[in-house]
Amino acid sequence: MRRAVVVVCVLLSVTSCGRGGTADGDSGRLPGAPTGVTAAAGSATSVHVMWNALPDGAGIRAYEVYRGTTKVGEVPGSEHMVEVTRLRPSTVYVFTVRARGGDGSLGPGSPGVRATTPALLAADRSAPTRPAHPSGRAVGSRAVQLSWSASTDDRAVLSYDVYQGDARIHSVGGNQTATVVTGLRPGTRYVFTVRAGDAADNLSPASSAVRLTTPGGDDGRDTAPTGFTSKSHAEAGAYYLDLAWDPPRVDGVVTEYQIRLDGTATTSLVWGGTPPKGRSAYSFYVGRDHGVVHHVRLRARLPDGTWGGWSVERAVPTGS
Repeated sequence: MRRAVVVVCVLLSVTSCGRGGTADGDSGRLPGAPTGVTAAAGSATSVHVMWNALPDGAGIRAYEVYRGTTKVGEVPGSEHMVEVTRLRPSTVYVFTVRARGGDGSLGPGSPGVRATTPALLAADRSAPTRPAHPSGRAVGSRAVQLSWSASTDDRAVLSYDVYQGDARIHSVGGNQTATVVTGLRPGTRYVFTVRAGDAADNLSPASSAVRLTTPGGDDGRDTAPTGFTSKSHAEAGAYYLDLAWDPPRVDGVVTEYQIRLDGTATTSLVWGGTPPKGRSAYSFYVGRDHGVVHHVRLRARLPDGTWGGWSVERAVPTGS
């Protein structure tokens, strides 16, 4: 297990994580750097760049994508994917993403991510086979999980593209046959299809359609951390709570969690560097009194910028 190395607002007496300046969504606040940025080749001449949306209240007008110092794409704040085209085969590229606030201010760039385009294979005119047996289910009111059977190609399947109607909204590598699509609207009907692509930009026929409706309300159970446990330990005359959990199964990177202690006090933590892929752990100070029963739970900020559901609540006495 890896532990969070950067903690924001560790004082348990506060109820939220203020960072100074104006409130989220105010025009005077500079947008933060996007997190969870990934880049993967879609063909020998294109790369898909995706990132986690900033929180709903951040007032984001648009996201801008850069190749090195050159701006190569811009999408509205409601989207978090860009396909960068007209690239060279067999070339390493570095991409960053910046958010533009409602007042036009441009936030800092994300950490750079690398992607290597594959070699262009001459005379490859054979498209991959159609992805078979697609299926899906809603996972809360803002996300769906999709899966399909692998396609075949005479060379190799490089990527799978997910379409919502006629619009491509998501991409994964050719070694994946499942994904979670986030950023959807509650109580909405969607039609998804999947197409496979190879390095020569050949696309398969679309899979059969998967029709799903997101719930109108979200109790959060499908987006909550699972396997949540808590226990206390004593150190130098003080007591600490030791938490452990499995991250929610969502597409993208979960970089922030919120811990609620005894109903009102809240601690937020942010992962330093790349978050762990497996089980996570965190420990924090709760005082020096023996036999005090604390109630604790946590939730994750999802890749679409919204908060997921709360984990189960655990009651933990100090000195247990």
